[in-house]
This record gives sequence, C-alpha cells and structure tokens, in this order.
Amino acid sequence: MSTFSKIKDLFSALHKETNLLSEMFHKRKTVNYKYEYALNVVDNNDSRIKYLLNYEVIRQNGSILEIDDLFLQFFEQVLHTNEEINTSYINENIEKIRQNIDYYLNETNEQQKNKYLRTVKTTLRNVGIITLRNIINLRELINFTFKNEANYKNKKAKLIHLNNKRKDIVKLIELTEKLLVDGDITFFKTATDEELGKIIVQLKIHLQKSTHNLIEIEKQIIDFLNQIQYQNIVIEKLRQIKYLKEQFTLETSTDIKAVLHANNAVIFKPDPNDSLKLSLEHLQSDEDVFASIIKIAKRIQSGKKLSLPVADKISSEYLETQIEEEVQINLEEIKNGFVASSYNLLDFLCGYRYPKEVSFEDMVTIYCQLISQYENVFEITDKFQEKEDMEFAAVYPK
Repeated sequence: MSTFSKIKDLFSALHKETNLLSEMFHKRKTVNYKYEYALNVVDNNDSRIKYLLNYEVIRQNGSILEIDDLFLQFFEQVLHTNEEINTSYINENIEKIRQNIDYYLNETNEQQKNKYLRTVKTTLRNVGIITLRNIINLRELINFTFKNEANYKNKKAKLIHLNNKRKDIVKLIELTEKLLVDGDITFFKTATDEELGKIIVQLKIHLQKSTHNLIEIEKQIIDFLNQIQYQNIVIEKLRQIKYLKEQFTLETSTDIKAVLHANNAVIFKPDPNDSLKLSLEHLQSDEDVFASIIKIAKRIQSGKKLSLPVADKISSEYLETQIEEEVQINLEEIKNGFVASSYNLLDFLCGYRYPKEVSFEDMVTIYCQLISQYENVFEITDKFQEKEDMEFAAVYPK
C-alpha cells in the first residue's frame, strides 16, 4: 500500500474522483456499494479505482467498496454528519489544555511559548464546538431511537445508554468550567492575548447553551422512558387478556364484565340519535311556519313530484377548442452553450438570445436553476461580480 507524500497529491486524488467519493459517501448508510457501481461512475476505468485502493482512500471487501474510516471520519466531521457521541474526545481536549498550560509556564523561549498558547486557544475553541455538536447528535439519536426502535427492551436500553452519555457530557462541561474559573490563574494573567479572551467568552456562551439543552434532553429522556414503561404495562395486560380469551376463561377468571359495566367512558356509550322537535307554540304563532306547513300538506295530498328545471342549451362558443401557446426556456440547451463557451455564467446569460423576452428577475431565476441542476459541470469560484445591486458568484465551466 502507498501513502500520500504531498498534500497536493492528496487533494488532486480527491478532486479527480469527486463524483465517486461523493456518491459513496451519500450511500454509506443505505446500500452496499458494489464494485460494478463504481465502474459506471469512473467510465469503466478500473485503474482509477485501483489507485484509490492502493492509497487506502477506499477499501474493498469482496465485491463491496467502502470509504476508509480515516477519510470517512474526516468527511463526517467537516460536514457535521457524524452521529457518534464521543465524550472521550472532549476529555482528551481538556487534558491537552492542561498540559499545554504547564508547558507554557515552564517555557522561557518566546517562540515556543507562542506555540503552546496557540495550541491552548485552538483546543479551547474545539471544546465548545465539539460539545454543542455532541448535544445535537444526542438529541437526534434520542428522537430516532424512541420513534424507530421496535424492540421494547432495546429501546429502553438505548435510551438509558444515551442518558449516561448525557451525564458524561454534563461532567465534562463542569470540568471545563472549573478549568476556566479555578484553573491556573498565573497562565490567564500572563498570557495577555486578546484572541484568547474572546475564545474564552465564546466558550462560556457555548457551555451555557449546552447546559440548557442538556436540561431539556434530560426531561425528554424521562418522558420517553415513562411512556415506554406505560406502553409496556398496557401491552402485557393485553397479552394476558388475549391468552385468557383464547383459553375461554376470561369471564370466569376475571371480573371483566363488572369492570366494563362500571366504566362510563364515552367509547362504551351508544351514539346519540335525538330528533329535533319544534315548539308547538312556535308552530301555532309563526305565520311563516304555518305557510310552510300548508305547502307541505298540499304537496303530500296532491301526490305530485317536484320536477327539476331543465338547463338551457349550452352555447356553441363554449365548446370551441382554444389553443394557448407558451414559449419554454430549455435549461439543457443553455447549459450546453455555456459549457462550450469561455464566459462566466452571468455574462453568458446576459448575452444569451432567449426565445422570448426575459427580465432581469427571470435571468436571476435561470442563473440559480442552472447552478442547482448542473453543479457537477460548473466550477463555482470565490470571486463575485455585481449587477443591479446584486452579487453573483463567478461560475465557469469545468
């Protein structure tokens, strides 16, 4: 197996196989990614897959391909898609801060002291971000477990395990706050760095938010566990009733008849079917009601049925076929023309000959639609250009 000796080679390999790695990453939890799928993505060029295998960017297990754990963890952490709750990582960062504070105080060389100070600042910044990320993952896992885990025992065990994770995070937050408040006072007084002060303030804000969220998570876990316990009691009772019914001993071995008879729940009551009776005094005194009664009486005595009025003949004008033509803009055709040109996307759209009159707002809509549908063939740069008080990213064909 080979290893990348230059970061330029690593970036080049990842950029060249962007489509393959992107597809494998998106499907990492849904399907087993087979070798033949990868061949279709790389235009049946087997050497491109072997290159990634040789440098351990991906791994092969039989006919199945998967991204190597090192790269997978990197992608998930950068994209914030890692659902793992890693409390040990926070603990390691706290210990790392303590060690580098000691190194800083013991060091006499200013260059080395700045190096240790930089490490402390970076680690403090990471602690706050990682703590919040772990809490977000914890909340999502709790909701997912409660809603999707079908097995009662596993659901309860997983929620208890997640609650222990919550307790671990609470302890780590307390350790971090203690480090900031009761830590080495000499360090925080001697390391007079403006950026360090801002990082500490931001970290305290993150820790405060984390504490409030953990309180809500604790309430949620308790509520879920109570619901599971109640559901389990109801299910066990239903199973006992079902068993007794199948044995034809339900009525003799239980007081179910008395319980049902004494239950006044609405579900056991018959549907009300009360007829509406008009007041006799109202019928005798109201002239409109009396006139209605006379009409009904005549209708019943005559035996005649009311005939529905016949509608007039439909005018022939309404039956004539009318055709309305609408000119559509072909995004595929615009994309092909842009890829074949050397312009940036905004200039190309401004000079493009549309099949119908297009306003500036319509052109902005086309600009956004092209980027969202064909981002794989576009190169979106960090440069911007302005037109009519709006900023547009400079986009070029790959």
